[in-house]
Order: sequence, then structure tokens, then C-alpha cells
Amino acid sequence: MKIFVYLLVIMALVAGCAPPNPAVSPNAPSDNSGAPDLLNEAEQPKEDLPEEALPEEDLLEETLPEEELPKEAVPEEELPKETLPEEETPAVDLPETIKATITMESGGIIELELYPKIAPQSVFNFVYLARQGFYDGLKFHRIMKGFMIQGGDPEGTGGGGPGYSIKGEFAINGVNNPLLHERGVISMARQGDPAYDSAGSQFFIMHADYPGLNGSYAAFGKVVSGMDVVDLVADTPNSGPNGAVAEEDKPIIKSITIDDDIELPEPNRLGGRQ
Repeated sequence: MKIFVYLLVIMALVAGCAPPNPAVSPNAPSDNSGAPDLLNEAEQPKEDLPEEALPEEDLLEETLPEEELPKEAVPEEELPKETLPEEETPAVDLPETIKATITMESGGIIELELYPKIAPQSVFNFVYLARQGFYDGLKFHRIMKGFMIQGGDPEGTGGGGPGYSIKGEFAINGVNNPLLHERGVISMARQGDPAYDSAGSQFFIMHADYPGLNGSYAAFGKVVSGMDVVDLVADTPNSGPNGAVAEEDKPIIKSITIDDDIELPEPNRLGGRQ
């Protein structure tokens, strides 16, 4: 009997420990206890995201070293001025005009104003030669009344010069020169086309307007007083259509002086005969 009771007790204990067979309720949440706790992407801390997922605006500018930027990305206006070629900076602050005086052996005076901002090399050259006394005693060797009077040749033949040439400052040579060849304008003589950079010391003064020279010769100043003297020189007889003057008739230039004390650069010498 006791043995039977013990068996009943043991069976009851075993039955109490066994799990029931529950019915699953449709409203019960699914069991995700074995899965990691996933957060919405917006809730994830940025440090857990891969680097490429970081928004572009969160990248610091200093992470792009300046030396790694291509040079062309640097705006031109931010480049220091000292990186520009030195020759592009004017050597002097040029005035609007420079005054010069041609004194003739006969006593006549022709006063000029020169325009260094219009034709700087032509003005530098004329001023340089005048200050050297190069023109003193030379003659007007070619005279064409109603056209122009030409001088500045040390040989007196139209074939001489200072031993070098300068840049031709006129339109067909790529230089913007608005000064027109009108009565009283002084311009540089040169060899024929295409010798655009062949001017040296020879110059001419317009006795009358001649538009056909505009853009082809380097005008660099004009007469402001003494056109009556230019008229007298223009009355000198010549020996033909080219305006050649007999040696004994050539009007003599006593001197050409520069009336301003401003220091100017010497002309850029290009070489050449005239």
C-alpha cells in the first residue's frame, strides 16, 4: 500500500513539472528576443555608420589639404600681384603729355606735345634721341607740300638711323593707336610693308590731313605752336614727286629739346638698319 502511495506522489510531481500545450493567441507579439535590437536609420549614431554614409555637409573643410587642390581651382583674383610678370607693370607713371621744342637754324620754333600713353615706344625713342643731341644739326631731307615734311636722318638721304629699330605702334601691327594723321601731327617714318618694326630716328610732321596713313604709321604727338614754321619748311622746293630736296636747300634743325624733366625708360631696341 505504501509503495502504491509513493508511486502516486511521484507521478503527480512529474506531471506538475511538464509544460502545458498552450494555444497561441493571434494578438501576442512575435518573439524577437533572439534577434538584435534594430534601430531606425535616423536613430543610429553617426559613429556607427560607415564613413561613406556620412552626409557631405558633415565633412570638415580642413580634411581637404590646400596643396591638393588643383592650381586652376584658385580664383585668379586671389593670386598675389607679385606672380604677374614684372614687364607688365609700367616702369613709370606716364604723364598725359610731354612737351618738346624743335628749333630751326633759321630761328623758327615748333612746339610739340607728345603722347606717351598712346605710343610709348615712339615717345621714349624720340625723347631719348633728343636728350642725346642726336637730332642737333640734322635736316629735313624730304618735303612734300600739302602732305608732310620728313627729317631725323643722320645721312640726310632717307636711308639712315640710330642703328636700331623700335616697335611700330599702329593698328596693322597689332597696336591700338587712335591718333589720326591730321595737319600738325608728328609720326614715325619707317620702311615699306611688311617692315612694320623698322622705325628708328626719322619722323615726319603732317602738312595736311592724310587719312591713308591712319593705322599704318605710329603717330605720337602734334604741333601745338609753330605751324607757320612748318608751312615755311613745306615751301622748300623739291626735286620730284618723292620730295627729295637738294642738299643746299634742306632746312636745318638746330636742336630738339625736351621741356619736361620726367625720367622715361629708354626705348626697347629691336635691331635693324633704321
